[in-house]
Amino acid sequence: MINQEKNVRVRFGPSPTGFLHIGGARTVLFNWLFAKSHNGVFILRIEDTNKERSKKEYEEDIINSLKWLGLDWDEGPDIGGNYGPYRQSEKINIYEKYLEQLLNQEKAYYCFCSKEELEIDRQALLSQGLAPKYSGRCRNLSADEVEKKMKIGDKPVIRLKIPDRKIEFQDIIRGKIQFDAGLMGDIIIAKGLNEPLYNFAVAIDDYEMNISHVIRGEEHLSNTPKQILIREVLNLKHPIYAHLPLILAPDRSKLSKRRMDASVVDYKNQGYLSEAIINFIALLGWHPEGEKEILSKEELIKQFNLKKVQKAGAIFDVQKLDWLNSQYIKTINPIRLIEEMENFVPKDWFAKKELLAKAINAEKERIKKLADFKELADFFFELPDYEPLLLKWKNMENNQISNNLKAVKLKLENISENDFNKDNEEKIIMPLAKERGIGDVLWPLRAALSGKQASPGPFEIINVIGKNESLKRIEIALNKLNG
Repeated sequence: MINQEKNVRVRFGPSPTGFLHIGGARTVLFNWLFAKSHNGVFILRIEDTNKERSKKEYEEDIINSLKWLGLDWDEGPDIGGNYGPYRQSEKINIYEKYLEQLLNQEKAYYCFCSKEELEIDRQALLSQGLAPKYSGRCRNLSADEVEKKMKIGDKPVIRLKIPDRKIEFQDIIRGKIQFDAGLMGDIIIAKGLNEPLYNFAVAIDDYEMNISHVIRGEEHLSNTPKQILIREVLNLKHPIYAHLPLILAPDRSKLSKRRMDASVVDYKNQGYLSEAIINFIALLGWHPEGEKEILSKEELIKQFNLKKVQKAGAIFDVQKLDWLNSQYIKTINPIRLIEEMENFVPKDWFAKKELLAKAINAEKERIKKLADFKELADFFFELPDYEPLLLKWKNMENNQISNNLKAVKLKLENISENDFNKDNEEKIIMPLAKERGIGDVLWPLRAALSGKQASPGPFEIINVIGKNESLKRIEIALNKLNG
């Protein structure tokens, strides 16, 4: 019987065996949104029973990545709570108590089968076209036989006795799900009293922490019947389940390892804003009401509903992520945008804060990721060397280009410093451009100011670099033409 817990308590339980990736971040977000939308509690739990692979650096990455995303938790290893400890490695005595209970009640048993014996049994079953499950060889060992094997140094695992019946549960997203427990065989739940395995530790934790809903990826679906059986034999209440869809490539194939394994830090280091990542992963398998796609966390909380999460795979479209990121770059606070640029541009650019602010403002329409800015905007800080051919618009002759640049230079020189702004520049230069040809005037001017094939328009550039630098760059162009 699935417990219909009214007080929402959800958890994210990462294993600190690697960096937090996008799939994990989506799981966190859906749990966080569900908790927030129900005035519930969101818990961070570190599942570090894998002693060999668990590392402190990965735990720190998980915590720091979640903080960067702005996904806070109500209970966790760093802030405590009433249901701790929040690291599995600190709860071995709790797991041991339940393991001993199962052994004493003969619902679990010690298994001494070697890897070689298990493989022989597995191959025999496969050759008969049967599911490769444990044969049950050690299921009925007597207490004396177990003791003798222990005394001679045989190291057993602990197996749970699995009944030969169907397991059913209701999934919020997928509806009724049924598994045939008889195909599993007796599963290993611990390598010893002090070494619980994943499914056992998770089943106990979810009960001990009073978890009401387990929201996780579809890849965990096969773990659910095992955890249900573990709690069932211990007479513990069950949470409600919701399994999120897989994340797929745009062609609906399995997402590439490069994308799947990309960590949240990788995306941060590429110059994605945390708001864009949150917005993007919220739409991986769930869609809000209406057509609006740019949503704040407050809007996501207000609209989020697990029942509207799709069963089919969620498409990871990096072009959509880039578009969302570009929209956030255009609209976030200019001061914060400058701060966000700190790790993406040379340090000496920050010595020219006013120039940097103007350059960001001029380029933000073209920026998809913060990392793009350096290459787009480097010419504001230092004019690159370029060939005179860049100044040429269509079939213009050098003397025509030179005359047009001299005419523009003269007009700019006549604008006072107080009146030197984009509106006045356009007002004075555009009549000249219309008289001599828009491209004939504005292309050489833009190329002279930027030294690049592609850049913002000439008036935007002049507005950033100012009168003196603009005149200096036009003079450089004239020298190149005459050289």
